[in-house]
Amino acid sequence: MSNFTAADYIFVICAYKESPYLEECIRSLKGQKIPAEIILVTSTPNAYIENLVEKYQLEYYINRGKSGIAEDWNFGLSKAEGRVVTIAHQDDVYEPDFAKKILENINRHEKPLIAFTDYGEIRNKKRVTNNRLLKIKRIMLFPLRIKTLQQIRFVRRRILSLGSPICCPSVTFVKENLPATIFTSGYRSDVDWQAWEKISQFKGAFVYCKDILMYHRIHEESATTAIIADHDRTKEDYEMFCKFWPKWVAGMIEWFYCKGEKSNEV
Repeated sequence: MSNFTAADYIFVICAYKESPYLEECIRSLKGQKIPAEIILVTSTPNAYIENLVEKYQLEYYINRGKSGIAEDWNFGLSKAEGRVVTIAHQDDVYEPDFAKKILENINRHEKPLIAFTDYGEIRNKKRVTNNRLLKIKRIMLFPLRIKTLQQIRFVRRRILSLGSPICCPSVTFVKENLPATIFTSGYRSDVDWQAWEKISQFKGAFVYCKDILMYHRIHEESATTAIIADHDRTKEDYEMFCKFWPKWVAGMIEWFYCKGEKSNEV
């Protein structure tokens, strides 16, 4: 079994422009039950971000190279010196025992690849723990409640073949068991799904914690909402389904998948 400790853990906040929710995210990470390190990275430096960095005494890195979702996330991972890294999304909040539970779960495996949790949503300032989309994702992930199935490549690829039920901001990366570059440029809506598909082929465990340990904010300015409004998502979804299915089957699944995306609308 693994033996990761709080000293190995680090949160990377990827900040973009001037999110009014960034400080709430920082506070939730500062309130963790274990003393995990926190750094902040951005490709859009501004006084708002810098004031919060100074207020909370965070390490701060500016991506001056190519910018984009994949590029910023890869940059954040490259700056994180910890062995266990969570990419925290600036609009979201994390429960106090998030990092503690992640460590407990990954230490049950010899070679954990990624760990992720169940989650709720924040809609109109209210926390939501149960809706149609959340129910569907929990059903899809149900097999991974069994520890032995978390290590089976076939199981996780069958789950991903029907969509991506893994909540991206809940994911923690065990860097020593993964390639240096995880996210692929060129994807916008499915940059996370693409990464899970790639990692799913490696030997090791997809560690799933069934507790609701973070809340993903759904609002009009969020990246999720903006991407769904962009019809390019349909093209990317189809491309991802084709990694698992013949083209005619991928087209059918994609049609149903589009219907489910409406649950992310504000």
